[in-house]
Amino acid sequence: MAREIAMAVLTPRQILDQLVKFPTVSRESNLELVDWLEGYLTGQGVKCFRHWNEDRQKAALIAHAGPWVEGAVVLSGHSDVVPVDGQDWTSDPWTVVERDGRLYGRGTCDMKGYVALAVWAVVEAQSRGVARPLQLALSYDEEVGCTGAPPMIRTMQEVVPKGEIALIGEPSRMKVITGHKGGTGYAVHVKGYEVHSSLLPEGVSAVMEAARLIQWVNDHNDAIQAKAPGAIGARFHPPFTTLHVGRIHGGTADNITAGDCRFAVEMRCVPDDNIEAHAGAFREAAMALDRALKAKRPEAGVHLNKFFDVSPLRPEVDGAADALARALTGDNATGVVSYGTEAGQFQDAGYSAVVIGPGDIAQAHQADEYLEVSEFQAGHRFMDRLLERCA
Repeated sequence: MAREIAMAVLTPRQILDQLVKFPTVSRESNLELVDWLEGYLTGQGVKCFRHWNEDRQKAALIAHAGPWVEGAVVLSGHSDVVPVDGQDWTSDPWTVVERDGRLYGRGTCDMKGYVALAVWAVVEAQSRGVARPLQLALSYDEEVGCTGAPPMIRTMQEVVPKGEIALIGEPSRMKVITGHKGGTGYAVHVKGYEVHSSLLPEGVSAVMEAARLIQWVNDHNDAIQAKAPGAIGARFHPPFTTLHVGRIHGGTADNITAGDCRFAVEMRCVPDDNIEAHAGAFREAAMALDRALKAKRPEAGVHLNKFFDVSPLRPEVDGAADALARALTGDNATGVVSYGTEAGQFQDAGYSAVVIGPGDIAQAHQADEYLEVSEFQAGHRFMDRLLERCA
């Protein structure tokens, strides 16, 4: 039955229905989706390749339609979605339900709606014949820090002709986004030494020492915000780099110095700022505290683990992706966003990149996530115009 579905030519909506059926939460494998999609694409004559993750439980899918030449337009999306655990859905999150002009389901907005349109466009490019090739780049693990795209992009350089333009389909209401913040994050483990709190000087409270690093974050934010934003940063809201601690865990009891404390620091950096300078300053502060704690108790200290690193998307001067997207949409506004995407990673690899996709980012990750039918239709028109341009 799956083979019969794969061989039939599907509409964008039919493709979306199939994609949402696969519960590709980041903590789970995405191979059932990749298997189905690869079967469908190869059944339509599209050449497909995989990049596997280390344990081969996930794969990125790379597809090429059209002549085997360089200069392709890459349609970039991710296969993973965020969990539905603890969310109050009014319908099955793994089934697309249409009501009141909206398509409800996990990932319809972020970003299987765009992926469905991209798959349709690649199949159409193969069927109609195009002078300029289209490529599909479908990553994994975007939702856990955009960690799957860089190795996928490296594999693309080896298995398909180099593309020129990357259109990253994160929800932007089909507006052209030419810049976004970069980001990095550190998981912090402060190791203390437990004693009764009445003997405080003889122990090391991991919680109280962690507070020193968190206060460093507060002070660093104050210093950043005291400066005038740069020309590119001024376009963003907020117009500066931010450091943030969202959760903290530690301690055993109120009357015991905490043996452990864990928290994470995330940094979101405007494109004209140096994220490594901020990250380096934080590492230096953490290592200074590590030395101080070890001088008091050798068992104590600070351990850092970088858990994500996302490149900013830098606005390009006369960028090919910007010019193409604006020609197809008529959108001449300047668009930047503060969230991160895989666009900067494509840009780092030599592609001209912009973000453009159907849907509103406010719906991403929510219970009863939805994509407006009108947005899906706008994305379909965009892909149709892209095919005309590539022909």
